[in-house]
Parts: sequence; structure tokens; C-alpha cells
Amino acid sequence: MRIVRLVWLALLMLIIPISSFAGVLISVNIAPPALPVYEQPPCPGDGYIWTPGYWAYGPEGYYWVPGTWTMPPTVGLLWTPGYWGWGGGAYVWHAGYWGPHIGFYGGVNYGFGYFGRGYEGGYWRDRHFYYNRTVNNVTVTNVHIYNKTVINNVTVNRVSYNGGHGGINARPTHEQEMSGREHHFEATNLQRDHERDAGRDRGFLASENHGRPAIAATSRPREFQGPRAQPAHEGGSPFNRPETHPIARPDSRERSYNRPTPADEMHGGRRSEPAHDSHRETRTNPSGNRQEKAAPHDNGRGHENGTQHEGHSDHGHNQHSR
Repeated sequence: MRIVRLVWLALLMLIIPISSFAGVLISVNIAPPALPVYEQPPCPGDGYIWTPGYWAYGPEGYYWVPGTWTMPPTVGLLWTPGYWGWGGGAYVWHAGYWGPHIGFYGGVNYGFGYFGRGYEGGYWRDRHFYYNRTVNNVTVTNVHIYNKTVINNVTVNRVSYNGGHGGINARPTHEQEMSGREHHFEATNLQRDHERDAGRDRGFLASENHGRPAIAATSRPREFQGPRAQPAHEGGSPFNRPETHPIARPDSRERSYNRPTPADEMHGGRRSEPAHDSHRETRTNPSGNRQEKAAPHDNGRGHENGTQHEGHSDHGHNQHSR
């Protein structure tokens, strides 16, 4: 019996590198490293959505999954990033997902529009994605762009987890809880392959790169080489290899994945959100994401907190991260 349990544990450990989007929750007894600082590679084309990099976990510890531009499963969907959160005496990974609105992602400031709540990098309108060039590196031609200054009322740091010692103290708002109950899509196969490939490269291990991966972001999934692959400019925190405790994902999760989102759920604007605490630091920052058939207002927070100039442009400018 003991041998059977050991074999089962070994199988679970083999599953872990590809389970950040799957039906297994991962809990670890030590917090992930700080987020590295890096520049956003240029957007490769119309319709691509920025998905920020994150620390995943495998048999040899935490490893970096580079941020990348990727296509959503269908028009009108926005990416809610995954995050590590403290609970039950361990740090548990909450997988990211595609949906008509941005949900809760732990208050983690991933940059490039994902500043801890909502998304400031763009929005969907009439089946087209409009990019906020103030926070995105968009230089391709024939895309819809606008320029809007983003006021980021959050404490600027590189903490990569919610709760626990030194973690971000953030809780989901009512609107974010409602977004979490909408119909969702899991990460695409290409996103899964991107994470799996990163997990197979020892250079992405925090124990090898000390929180400063040689490739921190890519223009497309799985493109870990080439001139558009961006390195980290600053490393994270010191790393010690933790223990892992894979646990079954509860069946009572309210997310319904791999189900099409009805078109009527994608209409209308973003839900209103309460203001941030006034005592926190104010700073301008970058990002990118989307919604379907939204009216001139949007569910990606593309029209708030600043002046915008919208149009169809044949040029852009570089936008750096964090």
C-alpha cells in the first residue's frame, strides 16, 4: 500500500508542470519569488492580447513562464491572470481564465495594464480590439489604437502573491466575484504549451536564475529565442526550494470552463468599481486586454481615468514595463 501511495505521489509530481491550467490545485509551503522587471515585446498583430508572465511550480521548484502576446479563444474575451494566494497553511495557485470581464487576480501588479485590479490595456468594440498605446508596445500597422494616461492608485511593488507573510492584502470586490461566476474559457492549448515548454527549460527555474530569467517575455507563445524575446532587467527575491502539496480541485468551483460565452453577455460596459484608498501611491503604468461588441464604453477599463485619443493608426511606439 505504501508503494502505491508513493507511486501516486510521483505521478502527481509529473503532472504538476502542466497543471497550472488543469483540474489540480498546487499548494506550496513557501511564497514565490518577486516578479522580475522586463520590457514588453512588440505586439505581433491585430487581435493579440497581452498575458503577463508568472511563477509556476514544477518538480524542481518555481519556474518563470514568460509573458506573451496570444490570441483569445474567441472575439470579445479578456484574460484574467492567475495568482498565488495564501490559504489553508500554504500558497495555492489560482489559474487564469478567459471571460467577458476581468475577475480577481489577487491584487498582483503584473504591469502593462494589469495593475492589481481590472485591465487598462484596451477594450473590444464592434468585434475589434482597441489598444491603449500608452501602456502597450504596439508598433504594427492597421490596428485600432488610442492613447490614455492611466492613473495607477496602488502601492508599487513586485510582490507576486496574495495573503500570507509579506503578501498583498487584497480581496475581491462584489463585481469581481460576479465576474468569477461568469462562463469562462480555460487557457488555450498554445498557452498550455507555452507553460509546459518553460517548465522543461532549466534556465527558467528560480533556483537557477535567482529570480532573473534570461527570457522574461516573448512576442508569441513558445518563441523563447530571437530578437523580440525580452530578458529580465532585475531579479526577484532569494529563492529556497519548497515542498509541494498537490490537492484535488474542489468540484464546487463556480467557474464553468470551455463553454461559449453568449453574445448578449458581452454587450454593455464595465461594471463600476469602488475607488482605491486615497493614501496609496499614485503612479502611471502600462498594460493590455479585451471585450466583445462593447459599446463606446468597455469592460476592460479602456475609457477611464484619463484622456484618450482614439483612431486607426499605421504606427505606434515602444512601451516599457513596470
